[in-house]
Amino acid sequence: MIELGVQTFPGRDGARLAYRELGEGRPLILIHGYFSTAKVNWVRYGHAEKIAAAGFRVIMPDLRGHGDSASPHERSAYPADVLADDGFALLDHLGIGETGYDLGGYSLGGRTTVRMLARGAAPRRAIVAGMGLSGITRTAGRSDHFRDILTRLGTFERGTPEWKAEAFLKTVGGDPAALLNVLETFTDTPEETLAFIDVPVLVVTGEEDRDNGSAGDLAETLPDARLTTIPGDHMSAVTRPELAAAIIDFLTAP
Repeated sequence: MIELGVQTFPGRDGARLAYRELGEGRPLILIHGYFSTAKVNWVRYGHAEKIAAAGFRVIMPDLRGHGDSASPHERSAYPADVLADDGFALLDHLGIGETGYDLGGYSLGGRTTVRMLARGAAPRRAIVAGMGLSGITRTAGRSDHFRDILTRLGTFERGTPEWKAEAFLKTVGGDPAALLNVLETFTDTPEETLAFIDVPVLVVTGEEDRDNGSAGDLAETLPDARLTTIPGDHMSAVTRPELAAAIIDFLTAP
C-alpha cells in the first residue's frame, strides 16, 4: 500500500479534519464509509492509485470521528448533517467548488454525497456506492444496527455480522465513543428531494449487498442515474478491482 501524507482543513466548526490526495487532473473527492478511513477504503485496495493513473486528482478525507480526523467525544460536535457541512468546508478549503470537480463515496460516504447534492453541491458527476434507497431515505435503521454494536462490544457470537463489524472496528482502531456520536449526524433525504438531483450519478453496488436497501430503487428514483453491479457483499465489494474500474469508466465516459 502506498503511503500518502496527511493534510488538514478546518471543518464547519473549526475541527481539524484530515485528507490525503494522489494524482493530478480533475479533482475527485471520495468519501469513505462508517467505521472505515480514507486509507482503508480508497488506498489499501488500489482504487486511488488506479483512478489517479486515469487522470484524476483523488482527494480522500477522513470523516470527523474517523481515522486521522478530530474525534471529539462531546455530543455538541456532531450536529445533524455535519458530515455534509464538512464536505462543503473541504470544497472551500481546496477552492474547487466553483471550478469543476467530481464527488463520490462508499456507504456512509455515498449517503454524504447525496446529502451534499441535496443541499446544492454541483459536481460534474457523482458516485454513490454501497448504498440503496432506504439507506438514504430512512437512516434510523442503520443507526440502530450500529448503535447496538457499539454499545455491546465483546458480546457477539463469532462469525455473526455484528462480530465481523466489531472485528473491523478493531482493525482500523476506531473510537467507539466518537462513532456513537457520528450516528447522531445521520440525516434522511426524502424521495421528493432525490427527484430534483439532476447531476449524473453512478450507483454502484455489490451483487450481494442488501445492507442499505435497493440500489436499483435508488437509481430509479434519481433523474440521471446509471446502475452498475460488481461482485461481493457490502464488506467485500469495496475491496474489488471492479469498483475502481466502474468509477473510471463512468468518469471518463463522454
